[in-house]
Amino acid sequence: MKRIFTYPHLLVGAQFTLIGLMVFFSRGVLSSPVAITVFLIGALFGLWAILHNQRGNFHIRPILKEGCTLITTGPYRLIRHPMYTSVITMMLGVLISTPTLLEASLFLLLILTLYLKGCREEVLWCGHDEEYLVYRERTKLFIPYVL
Repeated sequence: MKRIFTYPHLLVGAQFTLIGLMVFFSRGVLSSPVAITVFLIGALFGLWAILHNQRGNFHIRPILKEGCTLITTGPYRLIRHPMYTSVITMMLGVLISTPTLLEASLFLLLILTLYLKGCREEVLWCGHDEEYLVYRERTKLFIPYVL
């Protein structure tokens, strides 16, 4: 019998649940010019990452698709998980719009979830492509030149 819920499914479910809760409890990103700006920066960064990814290479679950290739252009030349950086930045905009302890807690749990997704992908890539080991040494996880 095939398992319905696997670790990758759990991580994606947690990610979207946390995003949904943050949006539900927020006053709305439009309530602050700073929040709007941060949110849009995150959205544009995500669009930049999508434009540099190859069609069919992207997957919402932390798994490797058959025939996937390593992307090292655009934001991928600086960080390994620009889509997660995009989500974190957009949700930081939501947090700025509603800076409560609840929103901050949800935001930190979202970062942890995205970190776990990134770590899962790292393990898979290291076993899939030796070039990834070199790429990992010269790039950061989420924040260029920092983390």
